[in-house]
Amino acid sequence: MSTSQIPTQRAGNARGMTIADGIFSAARRTPDRLAIRESGRGLSYAQLAARIRRVANLVHEGLGLRHGDRAAVLLPNRLEYIEIVAGASLAGVASATIGPAASTAEIAFICEDSDARVLFVDPALEEKARAAVPGSVRHVIVLDRRYEDALARSSDAMCRVRTDERDIFSIPYTSGATGRPKGVMLSHRGRILSAYAIGADHGCYGPDDRAITLTPLFHGAGFLMTLTPLFFGGFVELLPRFDLERMLTTIQEIRATNTYMVPTHFSALFAMGEAARRYDVSSLKAVVSGTAPLAQAMKERIIEFFGEGRLYERYGCTETSIVTALRPADQLRKTQCVGLPLPATQIRVLGDDGAEVPRGEVGELACSSPYMFSGYLNLPEATEKAMRGDWFVTGDLARMDEEGFLYLVDRKNDMIITGGENVYPREVEEILLAHPGVQECAVVGLPHAYWGEAVTAFVVRRPGADVTAEALAASCRAAMSPYKVPKEFRFEAALPRNSMGKVLRRALRDAAPKP
Repeated sequence: MSTSQIPTQRAGNARGMTIADGIFSAARRTPDRLAIRESGRGLSYAQLAARIRRVANLVHEGLGLRHGDRAAVLLPNRLEYIEIVAGASLAGVASATIGPAASTAEIAFICEDSDARVLFVDPALEEKARAAVPGSVRHVIVLDRRYEDALARSSDAMCRVRTDERDIFSIPYTSGATGRPKGVMLSHRGRILSAYAIGADHGCYGPDDRAITLTPLFHGAGFLMTLTPLFFGGFVELLPRFDLERMLTTIQEIRATNTYMVPTHFSALFAMGEAARRYDVSSLKAVVSGTAPLAQAMKERIIEFFGEGRLYERYGCTETSIVTALRPADQLRKTQCVGLPLPATQIRVLGDDGAEVPRGEVGELACSSPYMFSGYLNLPEATEKAMRGDWFVTGDLARMDEEGFLYLVDRKNDMIITGGENVYPREVEEILLAHPGVQECAVVGLPHAYWGEAVTAFVVRRPGADVTAEALAASCRAAMSPYKVPKEFRFEAALPRNSMGKVLRRALRDAAPKP
């Protein structure tokens, strides 16, 4: 398609920007530039822009959905993910994103809760999807030849539906670790401003940058890390799943300038030992970590492997988007820290009375920014409970130092009370992770007749290590008060995690034998 065939914005347009607009802009500037590739399949910016418009018209004209209706997406990481979510949202239809490993019950719940009218599904998941979909789903669109035929019949003109930047484009669901999963309503405006904020802070998302995405797109973070390079006209290599050797090979082959990884990815990298050093990763300008906190010992290993000046650690959640970032210059200067607030973001640390506590004291973190969510779908009470005016209360315990840097202490609900003393699991985990024999660990409180809760450490040894409970207890005793030292060490082959690598402490507590 020539640039003259790329539609301009609608006459008299007074709407705000949508997540597709950055792609449309790049398609006008560099229509033939490769935008995204997955498993050898690629789309230029002109092709991606046209397919987004075709999806919008398929949803609106072909399937009869109207502004405010919703779709559901049940897909692994694949080339079509961006075009479906961006295209549906261009027609005013938000997509509830479902993880490909979801059970039939979870699929049914999300489709029902979101009142989805159409479900886009991967061919490998079709049978499970059809067994799960409720009657509210009028159409099941399988991403095979049927999908391509439907797109071919749709117009690539701009969809006639007028959308606004405050419209909801996506509804990822929380894990439900503390109750029923909640649909988090994300607006075009919030995610676009997030993209601008990290673009300005990290300096690695320009038109000449090349990104690798390997985290699941059905999560808010995974989608943002794929959208941002495209929004600014760069290139994205989308990996269908986490494959460490493929990731390292791809960094080397495309001379990637940035990648987003979670702590479990780094653990796998260092488990490779010297074999990982066969790959040339010198092209990377930024190695971005998020989703779960990095242990300080892990940060030091990352910097040693990738080189100084590259590691960015980010803190946030689906509801807030990115709250803070610790930039490379501060990684070793500010230990166990998650950085400063992003532009236009404000943070407060609150006491039990709701008042801000002095610098250095621990309290519950609240934040306010234009990046935040628009509420929980169908749950006004939960939305109201999570907010204090314009401030979202995160449930994370934190403190700020005199320079305004933020330090996460732990999740409020994960705090252990043992013998009347408060123990923050992350503090104990940092000590254990610094031991050369420990690869991974998680600390939880288990019921105890005398202590109330007993500090208990679940430990995964490094390959070949024969570290004992006695040795780990000695390390803890040398670094912290006696009441913080785990009463028991349980050695495990692996820790239970969700799809983004977060340790499921609740699963450890639930599986432990009861006293």
